[in-house]
Amino acid sequence: MPRRLRYALIGLIAALGLLLSACGSDEPSGSKEPAKDKSSASASPSEKPSENAGEKPAKKPSGTTINVTFTGDTVKPNGVEKKVKAGKPITLHIVADKPGELHIHSSPEQEIEYAAGTSDKKLKIDRPGIVEVESHNLDKLIVVLEVR
Repeated sequence: MPRRLRYALIGLIAALGLLLSACGSDEPSGSKEPAKDKSSASASPSEKPSENAGEKPAKKPSGTTINVTFTGDTVKPNGVEKKVKAGKPITLHIVADKPGELHIHSSPEQEIEYAAGTSDKKLKIDRPGIVEVESHNLDKLIVVLEVR
């Protein structure tokens, strides 16, 4: 291979590497899209790896857990974006001061009723795309799921 062609190829590979590494940024772009939720699937303290030598760490739960809290006329999270995997379980850990209903804009659409108090509701979305989860009682967007 001629030296000139070799240097051109090396330069092209280096430029491509820089371009691809810039695409993976977690920084907000300044657009008016929903805020990104940077938390990962939550695990209870008992599921954290043991610090004792020789013990195997506990298994990390599969899927994603999203904490949802209803207090009066407010809900948290409120319009955040969360990446989830298609076909993997999603647990909505709901803490509510009164009963209500969530509407999942998936295909097919899903409705999830919850009682006052604490409850875990499981769902699974098989088709990739953008899925909104909203409270019809409060007319508020809770989370936007980016299903991959």
